[in-house]
Amino acid sequence: MTGFFSLTKRNCKLFFRDKGMFFTSLITPAILLVLYVTFLAKVYKESFTSALPAAFALDDSLINGTVGGQLVSSLLAVCCVTVSFCSNLLMVQDKVSGARRDLTMSPVSKSTLALSYFTASALSTMLICFVALGVCLVYLAIVGWYMTVKDVLLLCVDVFILVLFGTALSSIVNCNLSTNGQASAVGTIVSAGYGFVCGAYMPISNFGDGLQKVLSFLPGTYGTALFRNHALRGVYAEMLSIGFPVEIVEGIKDSIDCNLYFLGEKVGIGSMYAVMILSLVVLVGGYVLLNTIKRND
Repeated sequence: MTGFFSLTKRNCKLFFRDKGMFFTSLITPAILLVLYVTFLAKVYKESFTSALPAAFALDDSLINGTVGGQLVSSLLAVCCVTVSFCSNLLMVQDKVSGARRDLTMSPVSKSTLALSYFTASALSTMLICFVALGVCLVYLAIVGWYMTVKDVLLLCVDVFILVLFGTALSSIVNCNLSTNGQASAVGTIVSAGYGFVCGAYMPISNFGDGLQKVLSFLPGTYGTALFRNHALRGVYAEMLSIGFPVEIVEGIKDSIDCNLYFLGEKVGIGSMYAVMILSLVVLVGGYVLLNTIKRND
C-alpha cells in the first residue's frame, strides 16, 4: 500500500506541476458553459416552448430553469469524461519519457502501478468537475433555481460516478497509446464525438429508432440521463404544482431524455445507477487485467 500511495502522490504532483495541462483541464468546463449558453440555450428554449400546448403558458423563470437544467446536465456529462482523458495523459507521457519502464522495473507490481495512474487521474478530474459543478449551480441560481439540497447531493453523486467511469474509460484507451500524438488524436476524437453519442448535445429522442436502440446499449447515455433527472426534478415538480397534466410532463421528460427506454421498457433511476456501476467495475477490471498481462513498455 505504501508504494501505491507514493505513486498516486507522485502522479498527482506531476499533473498539477504541468501548468499547461492543469489550466487547460480547469478552464475547459468554463469554456464549454459559455459555448453552451451562447449556442445551445436558444435552441433548447425554442425547442421546448414550441413543444408546449398553446393553452399552457409558463413563467420565464421556469422556462429558463428548464433550459438551464439541460445545459448544466449536458456540460457535466461531457466534462466528467473528456476532462479525464486530459488528466490521464501522464501514463502516456511516462512511456514517452521512459519513466514507465523505470517504474515497471521496481518492486511495485504492474497492477499497483495501473491503479495509481487511475486513482491520481480520478482525483484530479474530480477536483476540476466539482469546480465545474459549483459554477453550474451558480448559473442555475441566476437563471432559475428549482433544486433542493437532495438534488444537489445527487448531482454530486452523479459527478463522482461519471468521473470514475470516464477515468476507467480513458485508462483503458490511454494504456494502449505510446506517443503524445496518439493521445492528442484520441482526446480530440473523444471531445468532438462523446457529447453526441451520450445524448448531451442533442437528446437521443430526436434520433431515428435504429440509432436510439444502439445508443441505449452505451452506459454514457444513462449517465447523461442521471444528470438530467436530478438537475430538472424541481422543474417538473413545479410544473405539476401549477397544473400541468402528468401526461404533458412525462412527454417533456421523454423529449429531454429524462425518460430512457431499453428495448421498449422504461429504465428507472436505480437501473441507470446499476448500469453505470456495472460498467465501471468491468472497465476497471479490464484495465487492471490489460496492465497485468501486457509486457513492459
